[in-house]
Amino acid sequence: MQFIDKSRIFVKAGDGGNGKSSFRHEKFVPKGGPDGGDGGKGGDVILEVDANINTLLNFRYNRKYVADNGGHGDIKKQFGRGAADCIIKVPVGTVAKDAATGEILADLIEIGQRAIVAKGGRGGRGNAKFKSSSRRAPTFAEFGEPGESRELILELKLLADVGLIGYPSVGKSSLISSVSEARPEIADYHFTTLVPVLGVVRLDYEKNFVMADIPGLIEGAADGVGLGHDFLRHVERTKLILHIVDAAAIEGRNPVEDFHKINIELKKYSEKIAARTQILVANKIDLPQAQENLPALEKLAQDSNIKFFAISAVTHEGVDALIKYVGDWLDEHAAEFVPVIESEDVKIFDVEKDEDEVIIERNDAAEFIIRNKNLEKIVAMTNFDNSEGLRRFQFIWKMKNLDAELKKRGIKEGMTVHIGNMQFEWHE
Repeated sequence: MQFIDKSRIFVKAGDGGNGKSSFRHEKFVPKGGPDGGDGGKGGDVILEVDANINTLLNFRYNRKYVADNGGHGDIKKQFGRGAADCIIKVPVGTVAKDAATGEILADLIEIGQRAIVAKGGRGGRGNAKFKSSSRRAPTFAEFGEPGESRELILELKLLADVGLIGYPSVGKSSLISSVSEARPEIADYHFTTLVPVLGVVRLDYEKNFVMADIPGLIEGAADGVGLGHDFLRHVERTKLILHIVDAAAIEGRNPVEDFHKINIELKKYSEKIAARTQILVANKIDLPQAQENLPALEKLAQDSNIKFFAISAVTHEGVDALIKYVGDWLDEHAAEFVPVIESEDVKIFDVEKDEDEVIIERNDAAEFIIRNKNLEKIVAMTNFDNSEGLRRFQFIWKMKNLDAELKKRGIKEGMTVHIGNMQFEWHE
């Protein structure tokens, strides 16, 4: 299966159904009162984590998701049917961002976890809801509230216990293939591994952990050089990092310098990731030239206060001791682990900004733009062809003292005022 870890989609929640304007008409019931029912709620668009999905490949071909609209209200105070939600299945580790603002809307790290990324509009009220002691026969009803719509950027951050990092061709793929059922492509050229590879390492019948082979990081990765910029995000969720170096220095690079360069890239990308526990693993000790570099690598591990293992992924020398140590370390420290998630920045949909705050701006054509969530909803839901509906809107306009605010900003007779998708000509 092709591995896709970033995608862009459009989502549109359902509009609320329109309220009904009607009056009771029955034999022997003169002057029947208003009996128009409310419209139903539009469907939400919801992301849901599915254990059977491990890539964002589906979103390469399906980029538009639209929820159904709510049903319209009817006579005899019948409510419109609420629409079903649009459920979008995503893999564990998916982060959803608003494409326009970069705002994080959801960070999904548990099977079955859900997040609403676009809210369905509420149904418009029928004229029966507007009956009062002073308004005995209202003729107006509300349109349904429009559902939210936005473009989303979906990013997948793998959830693995152990991440393998290091320069290309140091033997990460060989190690993961020797300890798990994963079978990445292995060859002696850079960037053989073009996608992250997950492997399950079994310690016994009951214990196992997930290891991720992160594609080769190189100097400048945090700035977008090589493949590192695309795949650094996959290191964020790992509990433990195995830093693999080529002890034999086959390509002429210094393994000690490689270690420092990769850690500089991690620190540039995220201080939290750079502070994650690392184990220095010197690979390819089956080659004669590796013996020359082992003392320097052991000293590097001591100076860095990290654990050191010398292994050969090909002959399996030292691999069992490494895997046992990793398993013991996870048993001891996994409960303390706090993943690097974006929860501090995640938008909580149930907490809206102050909906009473009115912001008045000017556009390039010197027209006035009024921004206010409640007003924009009211405009969208008002039937301006109905005289009573228009008068109700004018009353709300007056209550919010908008004329005085517009005059402060210099509005003149006949100038245009925008609220949501509607525009009005202002008159004294």
